[in-house]
Amino acid sequence: MKKVLQQLGRYRKDTILCIIMAALEILLEILMPFITALIIGQGLEAANLNLVYRYGILMVVMALLSLVFGSLAGKCAASASAGLSANLCQAIYNNIQTFSFSNIDKFSVPGLVTRMTTDITNVQNAFMMVIRIAVRAPLMLIFSYIMCLIISPRMSLMFLIAVAFLIVVLGAIMVVTLKIFGQVFRKYDDLNASVQENVSAIRAVKAFVREDYENRKFSKASANLYKLFVKAEGLLAFNNPAMMLAFYFCIISASWLGAQFIVDGTLSTGDLTSLFSYIMSLLMSLMMLSMMVVMISMSMASVRRISEVLSETPDLKEPADPVTQVADGSIDFDHVSFSYKHGSGKNALSDIDLHIASGETIGVIGGTGSGKSSLVNLICRLYDVSEGSVKVGGLDVRQYDMEALRNQVSVVLQKNTLFSGTILDNLRWGNPDATEEECIQACRAACADEFIERFPDSYQTRIERGGANVSGGQKQRLCIARALLKHPKVLILDDSTSAVDTATDAKIRAAFARQIPGTTKIIIAQRVSSVEHADRILVLDEGRINGFDTHENLLKNNAIYREIYESQVNGGGDFDQPA
Repeated sequence: MKKVLQQLGRYRKDTILCIIMAALEILLEILMPFITALIIGQGLEAANLNLVYRYGILMVVMALLSLVFGSLAGKCAASASAGLSANLCQAIYNNIQTFSFSNIDKFSVPGLVTRMTTDITNVQNAFMMVIRIAVRAPLMLIFSYIMCLIISPRMSLMFLIAVAFLIVVLGAIMVVTLKIFGQVFRKYDDLNASVQENVSAIRAVKAFVREDYENRKFSKASANLYKLFVKAEGLLAFNNPAMMLAFYFCIISASWLGAQFIVDGTLSTGDLTSLFSYIMSLLMSLMMLSMMVVMISMSMASVRRISEVLSETPDLKEPADPVTQVADGSIDFDHVSFSYKHGSGKNALSDIDLHIASGETIGVIGGTGSGKSSLVNLICRLYDVSEGSVKVGGLDVRQYDMEALRNQVSVVLQKNTLFSGTILDNLRWGNPDATEEECIQACRAACADEFIERFPDSYQTRIERGGANVSGGQKQRLCIARALLKHPKVLILDDSTSAVDTATDAKIRAAFARQIPGTTKIIIAQRVSSVEHADRILVLDEGRINGFDTHENLLKNNAIYREIYESQVNGGGDFDQPA
C-alpha cells in the first residue's frame, strides 16, 4: 500500500483538501438533528415562533454550506484518484522500460497489461471511495454516537452491540474474499492472454479454421473467472443481511426503550426524534463502511499486484562507473554458460569458448533449440551469463552503460516489429537524427528501396500497427535498414533474412561487405546459402559448440554441418534456387 500511495505526488494536496471538506460536511450534518431537537423542545412545544425562525434559517445556511463542502470534497476526490491512476500508470510503464527480458518473462505481457488496466482502475475507484467514505463514515459514526451519549447514555449502550456484531461479520468476510480476489486477477491474466494471442494471430486462426477452438478456449477462461467472481460476491452478499439485522435491532430497541423513557419523563419527544436521526446516521455510516469493505477487498489484491511491478528491480544492473565507448567489434565468449531459470540445472548454453575479430562476418547455424538466439542475446546484454563472461571491444559487457552498448551492438531479432507511423518514422528508431538521404542509403543496403519506391507515397507510406500492411520479407528488410542507421560496431541478424529470396539475401550480404566492412556481422540462419560465404561458421548443437570453421573445412570435418548442407542441396535447394 505504501508503494502505491507514494505515487500520489502533487495530488496529496487534493487528498488532504478532500478529507478536510468531508470532515466539515459531516460536522454540519451531525449538528442538524441537535438543532431539530431544539426547535421541537424550545420552539414548538413552548410556542416560541421567533426561535423556530432563527433556528430554521440557521439550518438552511448549514445545509447550503454542507452542500458546498460536499461538492468540493467530491471534486478533490475525483482529482486525487484520477491523478493517482495516471501516476501509477506512468510509474509502472517507466519501470517496465527498465526490465530485462527475464523480468518481463516473470510477469508475462498479459499480466502487465492487466495490472496497467483492470488493477489500476480498481485502485482508482477504491481510493476515491476511501478518501470520502473512510473519512465520512468513521466521523459520522463517532459524532453520531457522541450525540447519542449526550442525549441518552443508557440507550447508547445497545448500539455498541450492533457495532461489535458488524465488525466481526465484516472482518470475517474481508479475510476470505481477499484470497479469492487474488485468484480472480490471476485469471484475468489468463483471459487477457487468450484475447491477445487470438487477436495478434487472427490470420492464422482464420487460415486454419480454428475459430471454434479459440471460442472454447476463451469460454473456459471466462467461465473460470465467472466462478471465482460468483464465489466472492456470494460471500460479500452477507453484508446486506448483517446490516439489516443490526439496523432493525437498533430501531426496535430505540422505539421500545424510548417509549418507556418518555413515559417515565427521563426523555423528551424532541430528544427521541433527534436520537432516531442519529441512529439513522450511525447505521448509514456502518452501511457505507460495509460497502468500503467490498471495494477494499477487491482493491487490496490489485494493490499487491501493482506493488509487485513497482518493487521489481531489473535483473540487469548498471555498473557503478560505466564505460560509454565501445572500442571495436571484437567479441569474446570465455567459457560461458547460460540458463533462463537460474538454479534450474538446465542450460541453454554450456561452456561456450568463442573469439571473433572485429570486422569478421560469422555465420551461425544449428537446429531448433540449439541456442543460436540465446548466444546473440548475451552479446547486447539482453540477459546476463550464468557463468563465464562475454566481452565486446575487449571489455566485459557488464562494464558498459547498457544504452551505449546497445547503440553499438545492433540486433535485428527473429520477431521483426514495426510501429504505427510512416516508413521514415520506423527507420529513425535506429537514429532519430538521421536525414532522409541517410535513411535511403540504409534502405539501399538492405534492398528495401526496391519495394519502397513502388509505394505511391514512397518513404512517407504509413505502416499499420505491427507492419500489417507489408509482407514478411519487406518487414525484415525495413528492420535491417533500421539497424544499419545506428552505424553499429556489431550487427546481429537473428534469422532476419528467412523471408527474403536467395538473390535478395545475396545482395544484402554484398552491400554489407561494401558499406560496413569494419562492422562485425553475425548472421544466424536456417539455410546454408545465407552463411556459406561468411569468414567462419559456428555450428551449435544443444547449447554447445560443435564446429567453428570455414564452409569448406566444415563440409570436410563436421558431420552436422555436412548433413544440413546435403539435406538442403539434395532436397531441392532453396525455394527460389534450382537443386
